[in-house]
Amino acid sequence: MPVFSYRARDVAGKLVEGTLDAPDRTAVVRQLERQKCVPFSIKSANGSTPAAAAPAAKSAEKAPASAEKKVDAKPEKKPEKKAEKPEERPTAASERAKDASLRLSHTHRLLLTEQLAYLLSAGMTLDEALSVMHRRLKVPALQQISSRLHQLLVDGRSFSQALAEFPKSFPPLYVHLVQAGEASGALPEILQRLVKHLNDVKALRDRVQQALLYPSILSIFGILLIILFITVLVPQLTGFLAKTGGALPLPTRILLGVNDFIVKWWPAAVAAIFGGFALFKVFTRTQDGKEAWDRLRLKIPGYGAVVSYRFFAQFARTMATLLKNGVTLLRAVELLANVADNAWLRRCIMAARGDLFDGSSLSKSVARQGIFPELMVDMMAVGEQTGRFAETMTMIADIYERELNKKVEIATALIPVVIVIVIALIIGCVVFAIMSAVFSITSGLKNKAG
Repeated sequence: MPVFSYRARDVAGKLVEGTLDAPDRTAVVRQLERQKCVPFSIKSANGSTPAAAAPAAKSAEKAPASAEKKVDAKPEKKPEKKAEKPEERPTAASERAKDASLRLSHTHRLLLTEQLAYLLSAGMTLDEALSVMHRRLKVPALQQISSRLHQLLVDGRSFSQALAEFPKSFPPLYVHLVQAGEASGALPEILQRLVKHLNDVKALRDRVQQALLYPSILSIFGILLIILFITVLVPQLTGFLAKTGGALPLPTRILLGVNDFIVKWWPAAVAAIFGGFALFKVFTRTQDGKEAWDRLRLKIPGYGAVVSYRFFAQFARTMATLLKNGVTLLRAVELLANVADNAWLRRCIMAARGDLFDGSSLSKSVARQGIFPELMVDMMAVGEQTGRFAETMTMIADIYERELNKKVEIATALIPVVIVIVIALIIGCVVFAIMSAVFSITSGLKNKAG
């Protein structure tokens, strides 16, 4: 039976090396997975031994003939080694800097995870899978990150440690799930669950973006139409009225005043807008300012409901994924706080985590913060009492994803109507002011003629 040498990581994360008798490489992978080890290199020991011995024999034969050259070369080699050392350190530092700055989009992260899960499930080792991905994936960022992950594995890092070198590409939640997969010896299954989780998050995000896309486009075109009315029609009206003379009605005078203000003071208005935007950015960069703004966002009619229900669904879905993969509750809550994109919600989650340290249940902790609806808190309490908390969180995620779909549909239907009404009112006021002036001038001319 063939003999295979392997390198793998055990449950404790230690490097394990050895040989196994197996009919093929796939059988070796399965044996190591049953031992809760994650293999990243498997080679045929029968085929590699002669190949390794041949160069050794040749070097042994050449050793006596080249002994004098080695003695003469010793004084010359020392300065070369000293000269090479200073060059290696900046290279390693630059590689680490590149790793830390490399950023993968959500789509590319999903593609990498999906491909890696398929290859590992097919019986490949991490070493082979990353090499295949480096050759197959045509996206430069994915090729670069696959190559660097492979190099870090060769250098002796575990896969989760290698992923941690890319904080902008792989968030702490991702790294911790992979670490749980390494500890349980079920990395392919964990990656498959990560693929499902990333797909769910992407689908949720796409639904929210699509709901806000049409109203945004409609708002832009409405603003452009209003600007066109004020900058083109109103100046023509002003020239016409200057020739005819006569008293103007109040709506027309207000419209002309608005036009004069825009013509004379638009640089100051633009400067004020940019200045206010800069002050807003400075304010929201502070912790208190960001929390205040994020809390206000949740209270905006329509938009706040969509953001809140998206957070409820994502919190429950991610919590279920973490708990099913062996992550402790405290660590899961901490990871959820770190990945939350709302500063006020993040502070509330960390406060709830502090209550967990004091022995409180999660349902009671989040109830004190008031960030979740009563139905969700009650369901969490039932899950804690029945010992099926992860399954309950999955049910909660399903419920609030359905509610999110309803909120998105309502927002999609109402927001365009509101925008159209507002634009119609503004344009109607402009037209009314113009027509009032026309009627006033016409009646004045009739009176003079009569």
